[in-house]
Formats: sequence, structure tokens, C-alpha cells
Amino acid sequence: MVQNLSEEVLLTAKDRLIVALDVTTTDQARQLVSELTADVGMFKIGSQLFTLAGPGLVEEIIESGNKVFLDLKFHDIPHQVAGAARVAAELGVSLFTIHASGGSEMMRRAVEAVCEVTEQKHIGPVRILAVSVLTSMDEKALNDIGVNKTANAAVEQLVKLAEASGVHGAVSSPKEAAKIRSFTSPDFLIVTPGIRPADSTTDHEDQKRVATPNAALSAGADYLVVGRPITGAPDPRIAARQIVQEMTAAETRRNLQHI
Repeated sequence: MVQNLSEEVLLTAKDRLIVALDVTTTDQARQLVSELTADVGMFKIGSQLFTLAGPGLVEEIIESGNKVFLDLKFHDIPHQVAGAARVAAELGVSLFTIHASGGSEMMRRAVEAVCEVTEQKHIGPVRILAVSVLTSMDEKALNDIGVNKTANAAVEQLVKLAEASGVHGAVSSPKEAAKIRSFTSPDFLIVTPGIRPADSTTDHEDQKRVATPNAALSAGADYLVVGRPITGAPDPRIAARQIVQEMTAAETRRNLQHI
């Protein structure tokens, strides 16, 4: 059973921008949500903020009229992940993540759980994203854990498994977006972290495979996740608007190429 996602409205550049609330206090998170509500499409809550604030903050942000991407990267036995997926859907999040390396049964059970919740409670759509290879990992890091493949090859294998298991999309480096788009269906979502504005002086820190908004969208990404270049800017609103402008220009160029 697969959710019907074909009736989504046409997304604007703003809708495609997800801000990562990778902050250390709930007050910081609330302040960023308040400042950026009008300028971004969604907010990402990861493991640090969720561990600090719990599901209450997720519900608070959703109740304020915003969308949430819950990035907890579930990875456990199928029964546990299916249960976590059910709870995430009941919270009302728009997107959440699971590790593709958990295997096909784990992913399939998560999809089934979400479908049951959305049909029973008439909510959604809630879409599951498979994490392929973390953007913090390069080929040396993969080799260190026994994956003797290039990052591209590992991403391709995991994303193909995810799509075959019914997962709705993938989180992947913008460096692999074009390849993923070449072998997945048109409605398979590609969400890319590791985004840096064209004029960014932000250090890449823990992300090794990064790209500009233009490069990521041109490669076929659907949503861009941006953290520090917005949340660490002197004025996060201005920083978000500048990235949306870059995204709008990139989409315009892409549309013109298809005429």
C-alpha cells in the first residue's frame, strides 16, 4: 500500500527550503521559527533538539502552522522502526528519516505503518526519506567501516533498495542527486543537506560533500536543507531570503532549458 502523493500543489522555491534547527536550546529554536515562518517552507528537527525538547516542540511548531521534517534516522529491528514511524505520522510531521541500511523489511514495515495511520486518521501526506550515505562521510570513512565502494556506488545501491521498498524519497549529498534522479521515478523525492550559498564563507565543518543551491537544484534535488548559513547569520531572515533568491534563479534557468 502506497500513499497517493500525486495531488501535491506546485512548490515554490520558498516551499523547497528547509531550515535545520540544529541549536542547543528550545528558546533558540522558537526564536528561529518565529523569525523565519514567512520565509522558509519547513523546519528540520534533528536528534540533538529532539532529545532536548521531545515531541512537544514538534507539535508546537506544527500547531503554529509550520511543517516539520523530523530527522531522527530510525535504524532498528523492523518492529521498532514501524512503531516509531507510526508515532512520527501521528505527530503530523511532513517528512521523517530512516536508514536505508536497515534493510528492505525494516523500510517496508515503516511504509505500511505510515499508510495505516494516514488512512485511519485522514492526515498527511507523511513521507519517509531513506538516508543513504551521510554527508559527513567520504570514501575513507566508508572504507573504515568495511564498505569497499565509492560513495556514489553505495548511495545508488541503498537508494534503489529504498525505492523498491516503497520509501518516498532519499536524503543524499547534492553530489549524488543527478545520479539518483537518473534511476528513480520522477515523484521520488531527493532532499539534500550540505547546501552552502554561492558566496558562503561558512566552513564546511563536518560535511564533506557540499554544493550551492543552484548546483543541487540543477542536479534534480527537490528540497534543500540549510543550517548554519541561515541560523548562524547576523540576520537569519535576510540569509534565508538570499538563498530563496538563488533557488528561484536556479529554477528559472532550469525551466528555460526545458523550453
